[in-house]
Amino acid sequence: MSETITDAAASAPRRNPTWLVVTIAGAFGLFYAYAVWNALGNLIAAAPLGLNALGWFLWIFATVFPILAFALAFAVGFRRPPLLFALVLLTGLALTAVFWLDVVAYATTNTASLLS
Repeated sequence: MSETITDAAASAPRRNPTWLVVTIAGAFGLFYAYAVWNALGNLIAAAPLGLNALGWFLWIFATVFPILAFALAFAVGFRRPPLLFALVLLTGLALTAVFWLDVVAYATTNTASLLS
């Protein structure tokens, strides 16, 4: 009977310590927060120019996207080993960076289409 308990304990997946999950998520969360803050700053700067619906959608989505990417990366990775958790968050951050570059490129080349 003691072998059954030992086998069950050995086969149970090991959870990461909470402090480690919080530390990794917090470190990457700062970079995601920078992306949100940057997009929000551009939204506030562009709003007085008179944005149309596309302009509002673009800048609001650019503000919300890093939050969604972090939430999805956290949900996918927090039960994985610490290195894989960090890689999942890094992948989400890379996706956020590519999206941000697309937004900046579009807003720079098509400024007139974003204003009313």
